[in-house]
Amino acid sequence: MDAGFDARLRADGVAFGERDAELLRAVDAAGSLNAAASELGRSYSRAHDRLTDLEDAFGALVERQRGGSGGGGSALTERARDLLAAFDRLRAGYNAIAETTETVLDGGVIDRDGELGTVETAAGRVRALVPPEADSVEVVLRADAVTLNDPDDAPAGGATSARNRFTGEVVAVGRGESICRVSVDVGADDPLVALVTEESRQRLGIEIGRTVVASFKATATQATPR
Repeated sequence: MDAGFDARLRADGVAFGERDAELLRAVDAAGSLNAAASELGRSYSRAHDRLTDLEDAFGALVERQRGGSGGGGSALTERARDLLAAFDRLRAGYNAIAETTETVLDGGVIDRDGELGTVETAAGRVRALVPPEADSVEVVLRADAVTLNDPDDAPAGGATSARNRFTGEVVAVGRGESICRVSVDVGADDPLVALVTEESRQRLGIEIGRTVVASFKATATQATPR
C-alpha cells in the first residue's frame, strides 16, 4: 500500500480523483458524455465505463435525456455538483498546507548528470535538481511530493531509480478533518514531512512509531545554493 499527496474522495472502494473531476466538468460544459470524452481525448466506451463505476459508488452523477426538440444530452445532477465541490475543498486544503510545509536537507553535491545531481545529506544521498557550479546546497522538498509506503509493499530500490527512497519511523501525526501531516524520522536533523488523506492514514495504519518508506521523485526535489 502507499499513501501520497493525492486529492481523492472514496466510496465503496472507488476513488474519485482529478481525471474524474475533469470528466464531470467536461460533461457539464459540452452537454453530453460523448462530446466530453472527445474533448478530453478519451474513448467514449472508457468514459462511459468510468462514469458507471463512479455512479455505482457515489450515486447518480449525470442525468441523460434522449431525443426531443433539443436533441437530448446530459446534465450533471446535484449529487455531482456536491461531489465536485467536496473535491475542490479537499484539493484546496492540500494546496494551502503544502505551500507552507517543506523539508530542508543541507548537503553537498557529489555528482552531476545534467540538471540532476546527487547530494550527500544527513539522511543519505538524495537525487535532486541542482544548480550549476554549486557544491553546498539546501535540498527543499514540499510535503505534497512525498509518498509513504508500507515497507512490505514498497517498490524495490532497483525499480525506482528515478525516486529517492528512505525508511524511517513516524514521529508525529497532525490530523485534520481530511488531511494529515505525517513527520518521519529519516536520520536528518529535522523529520521528513508528508501529506496524506485521513483515509490513507487509516488504510496504512500510520501512527507514531510506525515504520514506513518515504519516497519522492528526483525531479520534484529542488536544491538551492547554501
